[in-house]
Amino acid sequence: MGEQNQSSGKELQHRTRAETPGKKLWPSQAYALGAISNFMSTFLTFPVYKVVFRQQIHAVAVSEAVRQLWHEGPRYFYRGIYPPLLSKTLQGTLLFGTYDSLLSLLSPVGPHSLGQRWEAGLMSGVVEAVALSPFERVQNVLQDGRKQARFPSTFSILKEFNSYGFWGRLSRGYYRGFWPVLARNSLGSALYFSFKDPIKEGLEEQGLPHWVPALVSGSVNGTITCLVLYPLIVLVANMQSHIGWQDMPSLWASVKEVWDTRGRKMSLIYRGGSLVILRSSVTWGITTAIHDFLQRKFYTRKEFRD
Repeated sequence: MGEQNQSSGKELQHRTRAETPGKKLWPSQAYALGAISNFMSTFLTFPVYKVVFRQQIHAVAVSEAVRQLWHEGPRYFYRGIYPPLLSKTLQGTLLFGTYDSLLSLLSPVGPHSLGQRWEAGLMSGVVEAVALSPFERVQNVLQDGRKQARFPSTFSILKEFNSYGFWGRLSRGYYRGFWPVLARNSLGSALYFSFKDPIKEGLEEQGLPHWVPALVSGSVNGTITCLVLYPLIVLVANMQSHIGWQDMPSLWASVKEVWDTRGRKMSLIYRGGSLVILRSSVTWGITTAIHDFLQRKFYTRKEFRD
């Protein structure tokens, strides 16, 4: 019975990879999966993210970051959640759909090589960075407690950005810190998509329930990716917290500033990393498991129709 489940799982996996290019590679189920799972994960883990963000900005301990949020009161507890809710919902739909489309262009018939998965993941991360960087920029300003009096709402931040000239809106406004965002997203997507399937396939051979390999694969990938790229996450948070024409350091000046304020110690760079890595592990584990489950149901129904 276990061997039958393994063979059927491998057959299903082969069919999903070998689909002919076109609309079949863009199932609406995959977009709905990404939207729902990312929306729920963002809402549930937002308090943890906000604590981590305060640590990244002020280099304080968890207790101090929690104390700051407690002192500000419940009114501001979920301040800044709307941009990440929207951006993460878009991220879930955009990331998986773009990756599948690019992978089909690189190799219409599977199985796909590690290099092809890496290249498609890298390019999908680029698309994600271009589309979603403005949302993250607004979110980071909103979550910085030092900006509450000057920018009490999302509208006030957008008004500030739109007061700049065209290039100012891009470089100092919506796309402040874009280059580290680009590096983080493209490398993160490449790592996730390159190793997600090999880990899942190895676990599937053990005869585990079909949702377990996907959950573990997503969690492991989320943990490793976040661990490797965490210094870029800290750099982005610090760069995007700046606003206005004054005191806007360059990329390299921002790198030096973060390094100096952390005492030139990598351990302080990773302060707050344990919580954000844990959140990334849970988020990507759930997302991967739901995506795999819905993908199986989609192709099962397709079999019945055919």
